[in-house]
Amino acid sequence: MKTVTISLNSIDKVKAFVNEITKYDYDFDLVSGRYVIDAKSIMGIFSLDLSKNIDLNIHAEGDCSDVVAALAPYIV
Repeated sequence: MKTVTISLNSIDKVKAFVNEITKYDYDFDLVSGRYVIDAKSIMGIFSLDLSKNIDLNIHAEGDCSDVVAALAPYIV
């Protein structure tokens, strides 16, 4: 598992983020405080406080540098 901190501070960023991660078969969780949300769920993401940075857990076996590179615009 790899964890990165991301920022999703606009509706357009959320839509683009979900479109990007749905291309991968890995499981993704967004962690904000005590809430853990499936990162592929656009409705779940909008239930979080998007004014703050959010931790993204990538549940991947081995190397996931391709995912990290694709998500570079969102990583803080």
